[in-house]
Amino acid sequence: MPAKLSVNLNAVAMLRNRRDLPWPSVTGLGRIALEAGAHGLTVHPRPDQRHIRFSDLPDLRALIDDEFPSCEFNIEGYPSEDFLELVERIEPEQVTLVPDDPAQATSDHGWDFEGQGGLLEPVIARLKKSGFRVSLFSDAEPGGIAAAKALEADRVELYTGPYGGCYDNPQKAAPEIEKLGKTADAARVAGLAVNAGHDLTVANLPALMRRIPDLAEVSIGHGLTADALEYGMAETVRRFLKACGN
Repeated sequence: MPAKLSVNLNAVAMLRNRRDLPWPSVTGLGRIALEAGAHGLTVHPRPDQRHIRFSDLPDLRALIDDEFPSCEFNIEGYPSEDFLELVERIEPEQVTLVPDDPAQATSDHGWDFEGQGGLLEPVIARLKKSGFRVSLFSDAEPGGIAAAKALEADRVELYTGPYGGCYDNPQKAAPEIEKLGKTADAARVAGLAVNAGHDLTVANLPALMRRIPDLAEVSIGHGLTADALEYGMAETVRRFLKACGN
């Protein structure tokens, strides 16, 4: 089955925030992405609002509810109380928990599922009680998957940054794909669905899809937004959908 594509709008919001102006429109480009066939939208609202602003979230929720009810809203973030209250108010279909420090430029590692299980377990229970699907950001480490399953998450999102960083070196990319693939294999055995995200491109997605043919969803922002500057958002979404096997 093809992987679903969720368009991460953080880079669009960061470009908008360079000026005190309403463009580029985060909601407007989200609409174009969904019209072109994207299956959902992703945002990562950070405490300093340096890209997605809290005020964007109701508009994006309304966009999906009113115009694209079959699509999904995925909100990523570190599970602080403020974040949990935010997602409970906005009600996304999926919450992706990441172990970010607020000062980090971007997500760059997964959870230590055993060491941080005491933090995650009550958070996951709280989110699932509200009806949200819960995905946990994961390194390419098959040994940690059993602990993620024990926390009763629904999915893991594989951190694909090291693979994406091999864009100019196929020999280095091959072992990175295999590490991701073995982690996905472990997740499948454990009964967890697998998402993926970070530095994925039209060029490197097909090889990842061949190794993980049951990949449920990819969340892509930076590479997709960069391509949109060249091809436009709608055509870029179509290119990424094709790379995902759609």
